[in-house]
Amino acid sequence: MRVVLVDAGGTNIGSVRYALQRLGVEASLTADADTIRGADKVILPGVGAAGPGMARLRELGLVDLMRSLAQPVLGVCLGMQLLCKHSEEGDTECLGLIPASVGLIPDEPGLRVPHMGWNQLALEQSHPLLRDVRDGDWAYFVHSYAVPLGAFTLASAQHGVSFSAMVSARNFHGMQFHPERSGDVGSRLLRNFIEL
Repeated sequence: MRVVLVDAGGTNIGSVRYALQRLGVEASLTADADTIRGADKVILPGVGAAGPGMARLRELGLVDLMRSLAQPVLGVCLGMQLLCKHSEEGDTECLGLIPASVGLIPDEPGLRVPHMGWNQLALEQSHPLLRDVRDGDWAYFVHSYAVPLGAFTLASAQHGVSFSAMVSARNFHGMQFHPERSGDVGSRLLRNFIEL
């Protein structure tokens, strides 16, 4: 099983790698197109802003490659947002693999943005990624921008508004929260991805 982490500059790469090691999976960190293309599973981690994240993928010559992948791909946090069509953050064109646009979480009285901390998952449909995950399980979020609900939404969460916590379209999947910081639920979700 060849699992790769795309080296797109995310500061969560080390913690994602360690979470996979706890599952017995050694994931290599790479920006090499041939290595990514030849992997069984591809993970696109990310922390930060959409503009620099896409700029890094363009600089590495990985945009068309990411769009062409046929194996299971998982975007984590910013990585999930980069799988979408567009982000309001910096008016950024993204990879266009999830048919959604990413928007700023609406500012409401008493609502803290960024959304930071534990929140519950509401399961929206069944999917192999959600095996042994229950409605109401908790996951750890850190984000100011969110993907709206759609036919691609596997699980949602609520922070003022409801938003997509997990998405899937064809072989492309995303988790807005940090599975590597979400305890047993996060481990279960990463294992389910590896077993897709």
